[in-house]
Amino acid sequence: MTTLTVLDWAVIGAYFVVLAGVVAWSAMRQKSSADYFLAGRNLGWFVIGASLFASNIGSEHLVGLAGAGAGSGMAMAHYELHAWCLLVLGWVLVPFYSRSGIFTMPEFLERRYNPAARWILSLVSMVAYVFTKVSVTVYAGGGRCSARCCRR
Repeated sequence: MTTLTVLDWAVIGAYFVVLAGVVAWSAMRQKSSADYFLAGRNLGWFVIGASLFASNIGSEHLVGLAGAGAGSGMAMAHYELHAWCLLVLGWVLVPFYSRSGIFTMPEFLERRYNPAARWILSLVSMVAYVFTKVSVTVYAGGGRCSARCCRR
C-alpha cells in the first residue's frame, strides 16, 4: 500500500490554493446572476456548445461505455448522438427564456406558479441526479469488467 509523500500533499495543496484564487477572481468579476449564468453574454456559440457537451460527459462515459464497448465489441459512443435534441430544444426555448428574462427552469416555475414549485423541482432534480447519475457512475467504476481483455 502506498502513502502520499510531502510532495504529493504540496501539489494537492497548491491545486486548492490556485482553485480558491480562480474562484475569488471570478466572484469579484460577477456583478449579477445574469453574469454568472450567462457569462455576461460574451461567449460564442462554439464555447457554449462545448460547455454543454463537456458537462454531460462523466466517468460513467469514460469507464462504463468503454467497458461495455470492450465487452460487446461495439463502440458505445452512438448513445451520445442524441445531443441534437439539446440543440433543437435550445433553438426553440432560448428565445422564450430570453424574452421572459429568466435563467433557470426553477426560476421559470417560480414566476409561472409559485416559490413552492421552484423548490419542488429543485429537490426532485437533486434526488433524481443522485439516484441516476451518481449511482450509475459508482456502478460503472466499481463493477467488474467482463471484457475479454480483463479475464486473463
